[in-house]
Order: sequence, then C-alpha cells, then structure tokens
Amino acid sequence: MRRQPAAAARSARAGAGSLLLGVNIDHVATLRQARYATMLDSPNAEPSLLAAAHEAEAHGADSITIHLRQDRRHIQDRDVFELREKIHTKLNLEMGNTQEILNVALKAKPDFVCLVPENRREITTEGGLDVAGANRSLRRTIDALREARIRVSLFIDPAREQVEAAAKTGAEMIELHTGAFANAALGGGDDELAALVAAAETARAAGLQVNAGHGINLLNLVKLMRVPHLAELNVGHHLVSRGVFLGLGRAVREMKEMMKSHGAV
Repeated sequence: MRRQPAAAARSARAGAGSLLLGVNIDHVATLRQARYATMLDSPNAEPSLLAAAHEAEAHGADSITIHLRQDRRHIQDRDVFELREKIHTKLNLEMGNTQEILNVALKAKPDFVCLVPENRREITTEGGLDVAGANRSLRRTIDALREARIRVSLFIDPAREQVEAAAKTGAEMIELHTGAFANAALGGGDDELAALVAAAETARAAGLQVNAGHGINLLNLVKLMRVPHLAELNVGHHLVSRGVFLGLGRAVREMKEMMKSHGAV
C-alpha cells in the first residue's frame, strides 16, 4: 500500500491552483419540503434556499451544489432557475441521466453538471456511476451538455476502470466518491485512502479535473488532504448539520479555515 505524504499532496495541488469548496444545500430544501412541499408560494415557506446559498457564499463557498432528483424530494425545478439567476458564485447541478432532468439542465444552464447514479429508494447517493458499463445514452447526455457549454463531471467510485472509462466520454471532470473512505477514516481507512490516491493519479494523467465528495467532514478532512490533484470538494450534509447549531456561515467558514491551515486553500 502506498501512502501519499501530506507535503507531496500539497505540492501536487499547488500546480493546479487552490482547492475549492462547493456547498451542497439540498438538505436546506429537505427542511423546507417537510412542511411546505405543497405551499412553496406561501410567504411563510422557509428556510430559503437562496438565503442559504448567499450565506454560504459570504463565508467562503466557491460554488453551490444542488441535486434535482426525479422524485423532487428536496430541490424543485424552480429552485434551479432561481439559484442560477441570483447566486454570486457558480452553480453545480447534480442529476441522474434522464431526458427529463437533462431538459431542465439545458434550459437553466448551470456552470457544471455532475452526473450521478440515482435510485428512488435510496436515502442518499449510495455509490458511483458505472461509467465502464454505461450505455450510449450517457455519452449522448454528455455531448448535449457540452454542446450547451456546460462543464460535465462524473461521480464515480475510486476504481481505475471507472476513471479510465470516464476519460473516454468527453467529460472534463470526475468527482471521486469518498463515502467508503469517510465511513472508514476514523478507524484507519488507509486502504480507502490509497484507492483515492491511485484514482486521482490516474485521472490527472488522463487530463481530468479531480473533485471529491460524499461524507466529508471536519474529522476526516485532514486525512483526505493526502489525496493529490484535488480541485474541489463538495460538502453538504455535514455543513447543514453543523449549521443547525452554529449557523451555516460559520460551518462553511470553519471548513475553509481548516482547508487553509492544511495547505489546501
């Protein structure tokens, strides 16, 4: 097993620029939908996604991430268009590979789209997209997004075959699924970390931008910094959860400060 020294990881990132933080605000919408799912036009409908986005931006978020699911369990179509128009940074839209959601993306024109697997019965995204086994519809979706000048990322597990397959699709970026690492990090997680390091190296050699997300928090962030070539982290549930007690802005600021203290920003 090969471990990436922290200094070497920082050096590898330095050539590509500072590590950015994308803040996922899906679960702000989850709270809103718990009471106002059928009353979004009510003046009492809260919390406001736009206010959450602006709070995150004011305290260091480099982009705002939302996932428009087929079942519309949290983010709604109207949220996509409002955020696209009114946020100050960049909009990253996560979506499954369906024509319905693709139509929304092509109309809203977010800065980025991250294609993810989607299962209506799952609570959250449970694994990476099987790019190696994907059919032609994935390539058609990527081509349509790129033709609209929307940058495309693929959310994949840190496996060589998935990275290599992603490089052949025309997507500019991958987002490494860090769920297995996050679940194992407090007890060690060295094997999972090594898989992320290897995947990042493979992606970099193939000319792909390397992002990462899922389960990242202040407890596993420092160890994750050993992964080289990272361009952006996407963090949501942890920040919204800490925001319940501290405020979303402070939660975002603390994560950015920890990233900076370990040479990532």
